[in-house]
Amino acid sequence: MKQRAYALDALRGYAIITMVLSATVVAGILPEWMYHAQTPPPTHAYQPEISGLTWVDLVFPFFLFAMGAALPFSIGSRVERGERWWKIGLDVVLRFLQLAFFAIFIQHFYPYVLSSPQDVRSWLLAIGAFAVLFPMFMRFGKVPVWGRVAIKVAAYGVAVAMLLTTDFALVEKFSPEFSNIIILILSNVALFAGVVYLATSAKCLKGAERWIRVVLFALLALLALGADVEGSWAADIMHYSPLWWLLRMDYLRYLLILLPAIEAGEMLRESMRSSEAATEHNGQNSRWAAVLAVAAVVLVVATLAAVQNHHIGLWAVVTFATLAVMFVASKRVGGSMGTLWRRLTLLAAVLMALGILAEPLQGGIKKDPATLGYLFSTAGLAVAALVALSVTVDYFGWRKGLAFLWQSGQNPMVAYVACDLVVYPLLNLTGGIALLGPLYGSPWLGFLHGVILTSITVLITMLSTRLKLFWRT
Repeated sequence: MKQRAYALDALRGYAIITMVLSATVVAGILPEWMYHAQTPPPTHAYQPEISGLTWVDLVFPFFLFAMGAALPFSIGSRVERGERWWKIGLDVVLRFLQLAFFAIFIQHFYPYVLSSPQDVRSWLLAIGAFAVLFPMFMRFGKVPVWGRVAIKVAAYGVAVAMLLTTDFALVEKFSPEFSNIIILILSNVALFAGVVYLATSAKCLKGAERWIRVVLFALLALLALGADVEGSWAADIMHYSPLWWLLRMDYLRYLLILLPAIEAGEMLRESMRSSEAATEHNGQNSRWAAVLAVAAVVLVVATLAAVQNHHIGLWAVVTFATLAVMFVASKRVGGSMGTLWRRLTLLAAVLMALGILAEPLQGGIKKDPATLGYLFSTAGLAVAALVALSVTVDYFGWRKGLAFLWQSGQNPMVAYVACDLVVYPLLNLTGGIALLGPLYGSPWLGFLHGVILTSITVLITMLSTRLKLFWRT
C-alpha cells in the first residue's frame, strides 16, 4: 500500500510542534494551563500531589499514540509480505537501540550541558552534533548496501568519539545514564509495542489478535494498578530493570496508550485499503463531516477545561454528549470514511469512559507518574484528534494548508532537536538572541517568544522533509 496516512502524520506533527512550543514559551509568567499541570508557575517545581490536565500534558501521549497507530503500516505491511518474523523482530530491537543512543547523544550536546555559561564552543558543538545525526539516521536508498553500512558506521564512530572526547559542564564526563528521558521512554515503548504487535500478528492467531490485545490491555491496567501497592509482586515487576538506564519495565504502563493506538491504526489501514469509492462530497455530507470535526475538537478542549478545574461530573456529561454528536455525524456522512470515523468514535468512547471511571483512582488525572485515568483519557483524546485531522486532511483535502503539520510529522526526530541544536546556537552566534529579550516581560509576549522559536524549528523541519532528508530508525 503506497498511500500515506496524512492524518496520522499530522497528528504526529501536532504532537512534536506543541512539544517544542511548550518548551520555548517563557517560564513563570503565563497562566497555569500553559504549563504541565504538576509544574505550575512561577517556580515550576514538580508537585506530585497536583492532579489536572493541560494541553502540554497531551503532547507526549499524542506522540505515543501516533507511534502505535503507525505500527500496522510499518510492521503490518512487512508481515503481510511474508517477511520472516526474526528479521522484523531484529529490526524492532535495532530501532530500540538506535533511539536509546539518540537519547544519550542529544542529551550530552545540548549547549547548556556543554558549558555554563554557554559559549561559542558549545554552540558550534551543538550544530556539529546536529550535522552528525543526518548520516546516522538517514536512509541512502540509491547507495549500495556496503556503502550504506560504511556511512552508518562512520557516523556512529564520529558520534562516539565526540561523546568520549568532549568536556561537559553539567556532567563530569560522558555517561550512558545521562539521557533524554522522553526519547528513552519512546525507545522502550517502541520495543514493547513492536514485540506485542509482531507476536499478535502470527498466522496461528489470525482472527483473534484483537481480542488478545484487549486481554493484554486489561492485564496491563491491573498490573499498573497493583504496582502502587508497596512490596507487591506487581510492584516488583514494574520496578525491575536489568539496565535501568536503558530498559525499564515501569514504562510498560504506556502500552495502555499504544494498544488502543494499534487498533486505531488497523482501522485506518483497513479504510485506506477499502475498494469502496470515496465518500461523495455533497453539501449534506460535508456539513456533517464539519460537525464531526468540530465535535472532536470540542471534546478535547472541554476535557482540558473540566479536568484542570476538577469538574468531573461536568466532564462526564459533556464527554458523552459530544461523543453522541460525533457518532451521529459519522453515521450521516456514510461511506468508507463515515464507517472509519464511527469505529474510531466508539473506540474513543470506550477509552473516555475508562478514563472517567478511573479518575478517582491514584489521586486523579496525573501525568507523572502516569495514572490510569491519565493514560485512558489521553488515549481517547488522541483518537478524537485523529478523527478531526482525518476529516480536515483526508476528507476536505486541506493538505496544503496543514503541510506544516504533516511534513513535521514525517520528520519528527529533526523537529525534536532542531531548536536546541540549531535555532538557539545560531541565534546566539549571530546575536539574534538579543532581539528576543523584550519578549520576557509579559504573558502575551512570552507566548510569542515560543511561537517564533517554534516557527523557525518547523521551517527547518519542513525544509528537511521537502529535501527528503528523513531521519529514520
